Order: sequence, then C-alpha cells, then structure tokens
Amino acid sequence: MIIAVLVTLIAFYCANNILPYTNLKFTALMISVKQQRPELVLQQGVFTNGMDGYNIKVGRKDNKTNMLYDLLIYDHTRSQSNESVTVADSGYLRITEDKKYMVLNLYNGVNYSEETPKNRKDRQKHPFRRDKFEEQTIRVRVRNFDFNRKDERVYSNSYRMLNINQLSLMEDTLNTDYIKRLRTYLLQISINPPLSKRMYNLTVPNDSLKRNNNIVADSIFNFDEYFSGIDKWVKAEITESALDRARNNMQNLNLYQRQLYERKKIINKYEMERHRKFTLSIAVLIFFFIGAPLGAIIRKGGLGMPVVVSILLFIAYYIISMTGEKSAREDVWQMFNGMWFSSFVFLPIGVWLSYKAGTDSAIMSAETYSKFFNKIGLGKLFRKLKRKK
Repeated sequence: MIIAVLVTLIAFYCANNILPYTNLKFTALMISVKQQRPELVLQQGVFTNGMDGYNIKVGRKDNKTNMLYDLLIYDHTRSQSNESVTVADSGYLRITEDKKYMVLNLYNGVNYSEETPKNRKDRQKHPFRRDKFEEQTIRVRVRNFDFNRKDERVYSNSYRMLNINQLSLMEDTLNTDYIKRLRTYLLQISINPPLSKRMYNLTVPNDSLKRNNNIVADSIFNFDEYFSGIDKWVKAEITESALDRARNNMQNLNLYQRQLYERKKIINKYEMERHRKFTLSIAVLIFFFIGAPLGAIIRKGGLGMPVVVSILLFIAYYIISMTGEKSAREDVWQMFNGMWFSSFVFLPIGVWLSYKAGTDSAIMSAETYSKFFNKIGLGKLFRKLKRKK
C-alpha cells in the first residue's frame, strides 16, 4: 500500500510538472521537423496544403518507404478554382539537397483540366483536356526551408502544456470571454427592449439590482387590445414583419449557437485536462485495491487466469472512462461526474474485493456459486436441464 501511494504521488507530480514541459518541447520539435519532412504532414484520407498552391489527398501511405498511394491533387497555382485535377496511382514526395525545391513524383495517373481559350469568341465553349501519364514531376520552389526550431511560446497556452494552476487561470479567462460573447449575441437578437434588457441582465454576474429589475411588457402597452382594433391589412403587415424578424432571429441563434458550442468545447478541453491529472493518478491506487485482492483470491498457479482477469478489468475501465469523458466533453454530464465516473465505479469494486480477500472469501471458486444456487433453489433446476440434455 505504501508503494502504491508513492507511485500515485509520483504519477501526479509527473502529470502536473514533467508532462506539460515534455509536451511543449515535443510539439515544438515535431512542428519543426515536419517542415523538413513534408511527407510527415500528409495524412491518410485528409486534404492537406503542404505544398504551396496544391491541395493533396493521400489514400494510403507506406511509413517504411515513404511511398504515397491513391493521390488526388488540386492545382491552385493560377489562383483559380478546381480547374486542374490530377489523379495518380502512387507518388513520392521529397526535398532537393539544396533545400530549394519540393519535388512530387507521380506514377500512372491522369490529369483533368479546363482550358481557357485565348479568343473571346471561343470562351463560351469551355474546352476540356485529359492527359494520361506514366510518370509526372511537380516541382515547387520553397523558401526559408532551413531547420529552424519553432518558438515554444506559440504553443505554451495549449491545454496539454499547462499545469493545474495554469489550467485554472485559462479556464477563468475563457469563461469570462464566453460570457462576454454570450452577452454580445443576446444584444444582437431583435426583440422588444424590455426582454432584451432582461436577457442582458441575466448575463451580468453578481449584480442583484439588475437581476431583480423585471419589467412586464404588457403593463406598459396592451398589444392584444391594440391589435384587435386595427384594420386587416395593418394586421397582415404586422404579422409579416414579425415573421421576418422571427426568421432572422432563428438564423442568428443557430449561428451563435454553433460559435458558442465551439468555444465551450475549448473550455471543456482545459477542464478535462485538469481533472485528468487527478483521475489518472488516483487510478493507480484504485487498481492496487483491485489487483492485490485478486492476486490473493485467484489461487490457481501460473499467469493465465490473473492475466485474463486483469485484461478484462482494464478494458472495462477504459470503456467506462471514455464514456464518461465523451459525455463530459459534449456537456451531456457535468465535468466532475464525467471525468470521475470510472473512479466512482471501480473504487467500490476495489473496496469490495479487499474486504473479500481480508475475509478469505473464495469468490472465484465454482463451489461457492453452486452452493449459492442451491440455497435459492436453482441448483435442482440446473441438474434437471443437464439430465434432459
């Protein structure tokens, strides 16, 4: 138990002090190396713009030979739309020795392009061109391609590069910015002034005077009485104007909701990282209370049964942990409940197993369960089913 507590404290220290520093150094170095190795930037199944003027998608990449397969390339070097597209079976991307050119060798492909006629009379014909090739070379001139390590300060505010105190400060800053944006969006919604003022006051923190300043619109102007006494064509104009304003508000609300949702996801990343530093460290202690009793309860020799049980418990912990984290990230659960969900589930299991090991209970023995079934009367039923078979 003393060793498990020491490992827990060491894990927390590493997660809070050493890991953020390591992530910062590694990220800066990785970005710097990617500039020297453009093939590292190309990801499978994703469009990337690693070459200036070209948008490249790679279907598959061989990490041993650096060969690229199933390439799709859009040429934007002439600052035009997708008027030139190249499809190739394979290719190879490299940098020349003088670091001045980026060369992409393509094999067994087709280039599709739309030609622009020189004569004005022929410009409405839209001619199309298709060129097949066995090998084609695309050469792009690059500048400042010498190895320059990226400035670490650019990535210093990322959630993986901060300790607990820094994460708390970033959360406060991001939450303050979130409230300001929410207040700004509320003021941009076109509704009557009393409701606008009331919604604005709800977003003002620690101001009881403004929160209690409730104005009832009908006490100032009775709309129903006015609306029933006007002509039909005036009612139609008022109704049409109200519908237009409602549609505009709905479009603005959908836009604001998406923007606020993206902001909230960024805040959740910082909160999740702060909780993760505690949950991963506590998991060491929880698994000690699970693993040590299991070692005493499972009395068979060898490593077969203990390894199987350990793998199953780890898979269950991973699934439960990912479920809680996803629910917290998507704001389905509160952050504390989602991040600590796996600990809440496995800590009682560890306490129960420790109690069973301390009382020398044979919970992994088949005889224990057969006696239990006999007590509740299911033993006879199982024996009858066996006889019938």
